[in-house]
Amino acid sequence: MLVGVRHTLEQDGGFAVVGEAHSGPEVVPLVGRHYPDVVLLDLNMPGLDGIGALDRIVSSHPHVKVVMFSSASDMEQVEAAFRHGAAGFVVKSVDARDLASAIRQAVQGTAYHALGLPAITEVSAAQAAGLTDRELEIVRAVAEGLPNKEIAKRLWVTEQTVKFHLTNVYRKLEIRNRTGLAGWVLKKGLQERTPAGASARDPERQQR
Repeated sequence: MLVGVRHTLEQDGGFAVVGEAHSGPEVVPLVGRHYPDVVLLDLNMPGLDGIGALDRIVSSHPHVKVVMFSSASDMEQVEAAFRHGAAGFVVKSVDARDLASAIRQAVQGTAYHALGLPAITEVSAAQAAGLTDRELEIVRAVAEGLPNKEIAKRLWVTEQTVKFHLTNVYRKLEIRNRTGLAGWVLKKGLQERTPAGASARDPERQQR
């Protein structure tokens, strides 16, 4: 599997693979030695599972993007990955060309992918999460990369009100930061439609 993935990323995707790990405990030291732009992390690894390794990478190297890679498409696992700070989630059955594209966009911070998974409707996703209409407006704005000050201006509320709603959203979704929140929004298909040619900002660069 590793040989095939490496070939796909280097030959088809234009990446330079700087290291490989065969078990969970090997991952974080490897990241510390090479400090890559992105880590493609298998969800199921011996010694330490992908979520555990993800937590350690996010804690030790917060600027390194992590894309989860799995043979399963269990939505609870997908949601857990985004809650814990993954920049993407890709099912192993996807076309190799899509894998490279998903990783590249995660590195660039232009999108958060849940590639190869079934769609979830906006209504069911928001209702299941217990979000109010105003909270949904705010999380969509976060996914666009807007800071709290701009969100407040858009919604005609104070920044303190935005922070209050975000605190409730983080609690309801069990998400810790704006990157995780943006990933959740895009995975659920809740984002505002962006006109062709428009670009998005990295939400984690804005204040929490």
